[in-house]
Amino acid sequence: MQPRNESHRSDASLSSNEARVRAPFRADTVGSLLRSEPLKQARRDHQAGVLDASALRGVEDEEIRRIVARQEQIGLKAVTDGEFRRAWWHFDFLDRLTGVEGYEAEQGIQFQGVATKARSVRVIDKLGFADDHPMLDDFRFLDGVTRTATAKMTIPSPSVLHFRGGRRNIDSGVYPSLDGFFADLADTYRDAIRGFYAAGCRYLQLDDTVWAYLCSAKELEAARARGDDPDHLQRIYAEVLNHALAGRPDDLHVSLHVCRGNFRSTWISEGGYEPVAETLFGKVDVDAYFLEYDTERAGGFEPLRFLPEGHKQAVLGLVTTKSGELESGEALEARIAEASRFVARDQLCLSPQCGFASTEEGNLLSEEEQWAKLARVVEIARRVWDDA
Repeated sequence: MQPRNESHRSDASLSSNEARVRAPFRADTVGSLLRSEPLKQARRDHQAGVLDASALRGVEDEEIRRIVARQEQIGLKAVTDGEFRRAWWHFDFLDRLTGVEGYEAEQGIQFQGVATKARSVRVIDKLGFADDHPMLDDFRFLDGVTRTATAKMTIPSPSVLHFRGGRRNIDSGVYPSLDGFFADLADTYRDAIRGFYAAGCRYLQLDDTVWAYLCSAKELEAARARGDDPDHLQRIYAEVLNHALAGRPDDLHVSLHVCRGNFRSTWISEGGYEPVAETLFGKVDVDAYFLEYDTERAGGFEPLRFLPEGHKQAVLGLVTTKSGELESGEALEARIAEASRFVARDQLCLSPQCGFASTEEGNLLSEEEQWAKLARVVEIARRVWDDA
């Protein structure tokens, strides 16, 4: 998979955020937020035919302005739109790629004791990223209402389009060989990254459940049952990511969030990072990793030893989004000190372990508990790092 020999530096005017970006920040956020009641009601009204698409977007705009201001008030230096325009963290982006369609699946994604709505995506034509992808405008709006912080965009990582459906969700008439699929997937994401940069984005996060699934014996067995060979997937996914990221501008910061599943306060995969750490931390060309470390399901900090010395950041997801109980500051500081045994403290940051609402249903805590957790992240980061 060879990168194209073309410049990816945009001629577009620089974002107002560019001068103050230093991502990831000591206190950072993964992205999604609990949907507000006005937004939930507007969605219900839209589905009932009472509210048209333009009016719904107006409500979304107003609620995004409100949550951006709240994030800035708390002291976060990176803010998101809470994914307020999405129903899903991934499908809303993926099914607007050229060659991809969403469809009603036979069953939802199974979590611990609960399943999502029956929805999925499949590849029906050659992949591509169009200049009118709606999330480009979504970012432009976020950037326009952000005042004191950096606007952060979140999109699913390329491996997400492949792993759960595998070969069966990729039309064999379009892609007789998966080599062609992965090559086009990498090119599609290079175009997407270029598109967000041209729109003014300087902080992009790729959300990726797959690296955590590659640590889970249960998920690896499920992949084999679908006809995939997971033993080769680490190398393939690393190559796709690196091709997509090759030649990106120096002022574009790209992070990778490794997620273990997040729906209604439940999860999918468990297992420490050791099986993927050498490839993930040492060979994938992102600037930072958002890592879930809120429970024993994530294992210990030992895999952080593979993080290149003096290069790349690990954002420790020590604050859970799955319950409203507020973590003690002392406990968080002790965990950061423990992680510092394996990687320099200067290469560490702090965040929640995941978003608060990877789907529109959201996790089982209140909005005020959500804000308290984000404020705790800022508080502890300021206590631990002089440059927070």
